[in-house]
Amino acid sequence: MPNKTAASLNANRSSLVHKVRYALRNPGKVVPYVRRSARDWKLRMTHRDHVDYYRAVMASDAARDPRAAVGSQSEERWLALGRMQFDYLVEHGLEPGHRMLDIGCGNLRAGWRLIDYLDEGGYYGIDISPDILIAAKGVLAERGLQSKLPHLTITRDLTFSFLPEGRFDVVHAHSVFSHSPIEVIDEALANVGRILAPGGFFDFTFDRTEGEEHQVLREDFYYRTGTLVALAEKHGLDARFMDDWEERPHGQSKIRVTVRAPDNGAD
Repeated sequence: MPNKTAASLNANRSSLVHKVRYALRNPGKVVPYVRRSARDWKLRMTHRDHVDYYRAVMASDAARDPRAAVGSQSEERWLALGRMQFDYLVEHGLEPGHRMLDIGCGNLRAGWRLIDYLDEGGYYGIDISPDILIAAKGVLAERGLQSKLPHLTITRDLTFSFLPEGRFDVVHAHSVFSHSPIEVIDEALANVGRILAPGGFFDFTFDRTEGEEHQVLREDFYYRTGTLVALAEKHGLDARFMDDWEERPHGQSKIRVTVRAPDNGAD
């Protein structure tokens, strides 16, 4: 995973200049990029809504390789990325007795470790892709974790309307907002406070830029930290950039959100 540099954090990957320079440095990736662009264009023509579009992207990717569909090009990388997420959460407050909501749980790259760690019934995973959730059930069986009774549920949006108030100590979204337009992130932040238990937190990763915010193929979205912090604050949440996550070998950045304590005023 590439390190974040001043150049990478200021690059506009949607610009023609960037694409030409990247193609010249990586000629072997030109044909796969063109094929993916053509595939994505066809999917956008038939799926105008972003969630429908990205569900179709995931179905296409999962048909080839469920692990690659969630961003892991090998078994070794799949395990390493799952371990990285798990270790960070445990080091930063996750306890076995907690109830956890894993947004975009995928094929349980981190989820199987979390299910094993949490008490029975403590894990609730949601995803927009039925194909990926079928793969997740396969991983659950492979790991022999059926007795932990995790919940794995399909969802269409991030309103969390089917979940009870104050239910989750930890909400987690890894590599979800990196694939989401701002209105999807806004929807999640507008509703996550309702389902967080007192003292709970919401960790999410995002593709960070310090230059112009942009997207590539409507699959990868790059945001400034301040944009997402301000969005959280608009919904009565406190947001903190997790500096120590930057030390991990991962290309995305991380923010932790908590419900803002009520201001009772001072006499």
